[in-house]
Amino acid sequence: MFSPYRTILARPGALAFSASGVIARLPMSMAGIGIVLMVEALYHSYGLAGRVSAVYVLAQAICSPQLARLVDRHGQARVMRPAITVASLGLIGIVTAAMSHAPTPWLYATAALTGATIGSFGALVRARWSNMLTSSRDVHTAYSLESALDELVFVVGPVLATILAANVSPAAGLLVAVLGMICGGFWFLSQRATQPAPTVREVDAPRQGSVLRSGGMVVLAIVFVAIGAIFGGTDVATVAFADEHGRPDLAGVVLAVFALGSLISGLLYGLRHWVMALWKRFVIGTLVLAVGASLFVLVQSMAMLAVVMFVAGFAISPTIINGNGLVQHFVARERLTEGLTWVGTALGVGVSVGASVAGMAIDARGSHGGFAVVVGAAGLAVLAAAGSTRVLRKGTADVLAHEVADAEVEPEPVSPTAGAAITAAEIAAAEHSANAADGAAEPPEQGHPGR
Repeated sequence: MFSPYRTILARPGALAFSASGVIARLPMSMAGIGIVLMVEALYHSYGLAGRVSAVYVLAQAICSPQLARLVDRHGQARVMRPAITVASLGLIGIVTAAMSHAPTPWLYATAALTGATIGSFGALVRARWSNMLTSSRDVHTAYSLESALDELVFVVGPVLATILAANVSPAAGLLVAVLGMICGGFWFLSQRATQPAPTVREVDAPRQGSVLRSGGMVVLAIVFVAIGAIFGGTDVATVAFADEHGRPDLAGVVLAVFALGSLISGLLYGLRHWVMALWKRFVIGTLVLAVGASLFVLVQSMAMLAVVMFVAGFAISPTIINGNGLVQHFVARERLTEGLTWVGTALGVGVSVGASVAGMAIDARGSHGGFAVVVGAAGLAVLAAAGSTRVLRKGTADVLAHEVADAEVEPEPVSPTAGAAITAAEIAAAEHSANAADGAAEPPEQGHPGR
């Protein structure tokens, strides 16, 4: 059943960089909730906790694309080794400032330093997969695997951070995140054989603008900001909800259940041979995620919240997988790391906004005020995705000749699960059907340079 995953992991170096990438991503799931737990425990304010977490995520969102551009130009190891060294020192600085009850500007400053230099290991791992694999099927399988591993990190991370904060020290979860970043990050960066080659830029070549010049990338960024706000608001509101019900130790467990639903759906999604157009699946996934998140305001117990989160979590991985897949249509191949990082950047901006606004709502109205912020973010995500279907459809309508050729020469899978991705020919057929159904006679856009 899982043979597509075994096939790609059998490539030389693939298992090593994927495994080390998982460890390096621990801060992704532990830093945000770790900051909230530590600051709230030491300063007794969800509002302050949400704002400090928001500064960290916002700094990461602003600076990660710039780091990614440097990575594409100079190589992963050369850029990210000094970057994660500084990020580790910054995270230790947050802990030191909080434990010594330093004035709040110190919390903001160290959070900003950490976020500005931590980068996005998820984008680095996906860039290695895209560099290694040539078949669109295999790339989809790899992206599905990495999204599932993202959720595995979010299953383990919040639980570990919560247990450590409650039973060891308010700062213990953040210190473990630092350890994961150092060990996993430097292990990952030591693997030079699978590192994508830096992009060679000619001296007199014109300066390239932002990948956000693509209309499709703008749509993705807006939708992922709203989705990130769902996640950020949910994190803070869940901690507050658990505290109100006398079970603060269960906050991480419930958040892990949210991620567990996404982990399961991500693995299953990567095994299926999909024929529906990629942009349609992205819009539908956004709608399902929004509907599930909107149910949070109805919960009255920790058990009910866990059930709702598990069901809603099934829409997370497929939506993110589809979003990352769309990036490959909207940006040139040599700028893929930058494009993928912008997806994470948009999520980060949303998480920061969601956590900050939800924190203020919780201080004013309790945990359900935070969940109301989540519902608002869900509505914005649906409006942005559903209102931009024309842009998404046109951005994926053009299929390159070499991708069609790749689909034609590749043998048919023996079973429905053996081809765990969408071939270029199927995308073209799906888009043709969509155009016919819409009665659209307009010509497709020209393919993006380099695609």
